[in-house]
Amino acid sequence: MKKLSVSLLAMMVAGSANAADMGAVDEPIKLAINEWTGQHVTTQVAGEMLKAAGYNVEYVTAGMMNQFQAVADGDITATLEIWSSNVSDEYAKKIDEGTVVEIGDLGLNAKEGIAYPAHVADLCPGLPAWEALKDCAQVFATAETLPGGRLVDYPADWGTPGADRMTGLELPFKAVPAGSEGALIAELRASTERKSPLLVTFWQPHWAMSAYDVQFVELPAGEEACFNDPAWGPNPNAVNDCDFSPSRIFKASWNGMEEKWPAAYEILSNYQLAVEDQQPMMGAIDVDGGKVEEVVAEWMAANEDKWRPVVDAATQ
Repeated sequence: MKKLSVSLLAMMVAGSANAADMGAVDEPIKLAINEWTGQHVTTQVAGEMLKAAGYNVEYVTAGMMNQFQAVADGDITATLEIWSSNVSDEYAKKIDEGTVVEIGDLGLNAKEGIAYPAHVADLCPGLPAWEALKDCAQVFATAETLPGGRLVDYPADWGTPGADRMTGLELPFKAVPAGSEGALIAELRASTERKSPLLVTFWQPHWAMSAYDVQFVELPAGEEACFNDPAWGPNPNAVNDCDFSPSRIFKASWNGMEEKWPAAYEILSNYQLAVEDQQPMMGAIDVDGGKVEEVVAEWMAANEDKWRPVVDAATQ
């Protein structure tokens, strides 16, 4: 599905709405910082837009899976990069309670899956078909996973989506959680440099997808029935015998935000960030060693036409 650009969306908003009240400008708006670089970029851009509107902004470190109680309590005002394929049950509870509200899609074209650097196809003939992993699991084995292969899964507090696929598809792999996003990148870097085998749970947009020529394993389509009906899919005895659901990336806020900071609520609701904008900033940080604040500031200065209209539509 095609996403509206920030500038196009802003023109629509500007043409159809009056400026909102600024609200409690003397109180800081607190934005959640989660565990991955793309989220840092997303949040910093949003924060700078709020600052340009005249608000005070604080960044609060918060775990992706356990942040929603803080949002519900108003201790965090908003969280800006939630992946539908990796959201906690706690989020659904808070939405049902009405203490947390969704405030629109972020606009990123995203995909998650089981992946490998391109050279691994030479070590496991038959890839990208998932069935190939049945016959070459030993290629990926380590001392801690013998006799099965090793899958480097997401960090433990991101959930266990890779492990779920290994179980659902009855693949002879043990999922080992990475310590962090940086640990996942280190695995990809080492595998690429050494031409060693690696199977990893990964996602796009991410600069590493192109830097390490990462390919996705072709799994059965991630249809809703796969996650609820064991009879669906190649394994009649288990759910999750399929690919990830198509990912939706969205934003959420404390339910009191709209009343307390009306213009800020409008800005964050209408804020979107395109893959072609986010991914180069991620590379500038993780590959080139830039600081998030400096990289985002440079992008903001060079792309004012993409974000300024959203701010102006809410405040003028």
